[in-house]
Amino acid sequence: MSLLEINDVNMNYHTKKGTTEAIKHLSFNIEEGEFLSIIGPSGCGKSTLLNIISGLLEPSSGKVIYNDPEVKNNLDKMGYMFQKDYLFPWLTVRENVLLGLKIKNILTEENIKNADKLLKSYDLEKFKDHKPTQLSGGMRQRVALIRTLALNPRILLLDEPFSALDYQTRQKVTDDVYEIIKREGKTAIMVTHDLGEAIIMSKRVIVLTKRPATIKDDVEIIFANKDATPFKKRQEPEFNKYFGELWKEIDGVNG
Repeated sequence: MSLLEINDVNMNYHTKKGTTEAIKHLSFNIEEGEFLSIIGPSGCGKSTLLNIISGLLEPSSGKVIYNDPEVKNNLDKMGYMFQKDYLFPWLTVRENVLLGLKIKNILTEENIKNADKLLKSYDLEKFKDHKPTQLSGGMRQRVALIRTLALNPRILLLDEPFSALDYQTRQKVTDDVYEIIKREGKTAIMVTHDLGEAIIMSKRVIVLTKRPATIKDDVEIIFANKDATPFKKRQEPEFNKYFGELWKEIDGVNG
């Protein structure tokens, strides 16, 4: 059984002017440990789909199944990482990391120890008493990811997680985030507009059509050099092959 199943999901928005179909008859599965990226033309419903998977939105019809039961009964298994880091400037790095545990009322000794272990493992321990304004953009994004991981989710949902960073910082942070997710053994679903980013981070890339979104293609990403970092994958021959293939898919959708 797949870890996550999206079964015939439909999403309609109703206004005084009528009904708008955002997502139509969309189905796919996600296996444990997989890194899946979702791409498609602007406004096709990528973030809407991510919100449905997270349980933040109820689909008009269809179901999202987590390991058999419906996802709405397993919201604690989901961790969301947004475009912005949303760190509170008046709190220290450690206080920001512990905030989710505090809000969920699970600030136990064991969970605090795990959060401190994450800070140490990913080279943030020496910055734990710093305020977010004292950190670089890349470090802030690492803190945001560790704050999410401190809640011990099974699935990470990443909504354009690098879009607020400059190009050079993005190259470094994609390596960092990829390595952290890999080491922690998490399943990840990422929405992105960046084809290159989808290729270097993912095991699979799903291409959506324009609205109403359906699946146009589902591409498995395989690099011969299995130990290549996301940065190094850009220099591998497979990168250009996949980029050309996905570009044609997106260009065909927009056309």
